[in-house]
Amino acid sequence: MDTTTKVGVTQSVVEKSTIRKISIRLVPFVALMFFINYLDRTAIGFAAPNGMNDDLGLSLAQVGFASGVFFIGYILLEVPSNLALHRFGARRWLARIMVSWGIVAFLFTFVQNFEQLAALRFVLGVAEAGFFPGAILFLSLWVPARHRSKILALFYLAQPLTTVIGAPLAGALIQQHGVFFGLEGWRFMFLCVSVPAIIVGVIAWYYLKDKPSEAKWLTSDERTWLTAELEGERAVTEKSNKHVGIGSAFKSGRVWMLAFIYFGFIYGLYSLAFFLPTIIAGFQELYGTEYGIFEKGLITAIPYVPAAIVLYLWSRDATRRGLKTWHIAVPAVVGAVSIPFALYAGSPVLTIAIIAVTASAIFAALPNFWTLPTQFLTGAAAAAGIALINTVGNIAGFSAPYITGAVADWTKVGDTPQFQVPMFIVGGFMLLSAVLMLILARQRKAADALGTSNLAAPTVLK
Repeated sequence: MDTTTKVGVTQSVVEKSTIRKISIRLVPFVALMFFINYLDRTAIGFAAPNGMNDDLGLSLAQVGFASGVFFIGYILLEVPSNLALHRFGARRWLARIMVSWGIVAFLFTFVQNFEQLAALRFVLGVAEAGFFPGAILFLSLWVPARHRSKILALFYLAQPLTTVIGAPLAGALIQQHGVFFGLEGWRFMFLCVSVPAIIVGVIAWYYLKDKPSEAKWLTSDERTWLTAELEGERAVTEKSNKHVGIGSAFKSGRVWMLAFIYFGFIYGLYSLAFFLPTIIAGFQELYGTEYGIFEKGLITAIPYVPAAIVLYLWSRDATRRGLKTWHIAVPAVVGAVSIPFALYAGSPVLTIAIIAVTASAIFAALPNFWTLPTQFLTGAAAAAGIALINTVGNIAGFSAPYITGAVADWTKVGDTPQFQVPMFIVGGFMLLSAVLMLILARQRKAADALGTSNLAAPTVLK
């Protein structure tokens, strides 16, 4: 048999076994960290309409501000935190972040007024800063580029599943009034969702490894193949793009374009995350329906079940075909068109069905989107660039809930907030993401024609 064929076959077997082990051993744990992260930051959305607003005397605008002020602290320390991760290693830094935010999340149990709520949300953002881009960077440092859509899709499944599992769980916890030292149900919920962050953060210190060469759960051949593959990709990226320093990330037009594309998706994501429970609570007045707290949690979870399925299948298609522009642009258009019309549906069932389409569109695009930065960034530039994209995108994390709550209050009829105008704003930002994605792809084609592709869009786009 030809020697080259033997080597190719052996490498293929080693490659498959390596990616399978990473998918089983590493990705589920990092996804669990993300699950806890997203649940802690969105717990306020479950607490607000289920006792917290009444107990603290909050308006929707105040809830929106408290929800969004999290992202001010988050944004301020996002880039420094990711650079610290690059310097000190993911194991130490991600573990530190989790324990820190778990302690802050625990303090929500005892909040007494709007001022304390807003202050704690700000500090929670400071504590969580760097976790998400750090997790994306960490997984990118373990997986060759051609496998990243699949791996990031498995990781990203944690986000919709947080609502699928977390919403009914939060509803069940909120119903437990007085079971623990007389705490109101929403306070008991905050207590229960904070503890796992501290526990898993401590475990992460011992469980994670900073690089493949330290992974004893890989065989010698697997470690050798993976290290060589990743080093080869890094060398090619450094040679062709020169984006290796921190400054190059901030000067890159591609990074800023990706940041604004991400802004539109995050605006839609957090508008849904923070206000979907409130919208569902409004069904009672709109349609004459009445739901218990646990039932509201189940209804909140419904749109995220198809979203998780679509996320996986869409990313699987991107892996099979190779990522195309339409893998990101089409979901943006679908989300932009669907979300404003959800509130004109005329029934709870149809409203939730349309919101499910929007959620599916957002989650279909996000894991594929995050394969783009590391196509042209490496080293400190990758750490800074991913953090910068996430920072600009998460400005929407502050503005979306605040604008949504404020506009809903301003346009209310009688005592009933109106969400039609806020949802059209969501649709507009998502449509902008689609337009920018098409512009980025056009830049790539123009650069190819001129032979200057290093200055254009990420090479993956077609």
